[in-house]
Amino acid sequence: MKLILSVCLVEGFGTFPTLLCADGCCVTDRRMGVSGYPMEIQALFFMALRCAVHLLREDDGKEFSKRIEKRLQALTYHMRSYFWLDFQQLNNIYRYKTEEYSHTAVNKFNVMPNSIPDWVFDFMPMKGGYSVANVSPTRMDFRWFVLGNCVAILSSLATYNQSMAILDLIEDRWEELVGKMPLKLSYPALDIHGWSIETGSDPKNTRWSSQNGGSWPGLLWLLTAACIKTGWPEIERKAIELAEHAADVQGRLARIL
Repeated sequence: MKLILSVCLVEGFGTFPTLLCADGCCVTDRRMGVSGYPMEIQALFFMALRCAVHLLREDDGKEFSKRIEKRLQALTYHMRSYFWLDFQQLNNIYRYKTEEYSHTAVNKFNVMPNSIPDWVFDFMPMKGGYSVANVSPTRMDFRWFVLGNCVAILSSLATYNQSMAILDLIEDRWEELVGKMPLKLSYPALDIHGWSIETGSDPKNTRWSSQNGGSWPGLLWLLTAACIKTGWPEIERKAIELAEHAADVQGRLARIL
């Protein structure tokens, strides 16, 4: 554990305090546009560091504990401030000035307002929000990923208000994020030129396929845990009922065939 921490806690020249992630190092064997500092990796990193504090031995883990606490404070501020997106923040980004370089710059990552995809304005409700998929210099990936947002709730990386806003978004955009077979891994799926450029025209990762916005019923436990933590069981029950119904229909079809 100490050897792993000694690697992860090194300060680099990247976007500190997040953890650098090379493209293709997730569950896919093809690029899916998640290189840099993806939200899901940061949320898992945050949870792992919190667990490490409790697992380290008291006699020889004090120095690592101090470094972990320092990293957690920086990571918490970074993720809550720069990855969070709601209707107000979306308006702020749309009005950002670019090419700001001083320490007083508001647009810390030099994100171009024209880089905001059109679907975001229709997708973002007045009440609700989420942590975007990725933030790195000059680039913000506005996609929604369920794993990172649910882990952020479970690990307390997201504030209470942010946690409730994430569930508000899921409820408001139920058809897009849950549909008939919970849950969509990401939204929206990479399509047309985006899919071709990012995945190298990988036929396994066409739109709404497994890794590209597909439905993952196995992630229901994450939504369930997030709903239990926030005291919002209605969303979890509705999603489970949908999954049970879909599984029952598929089972009957399989028997008939």
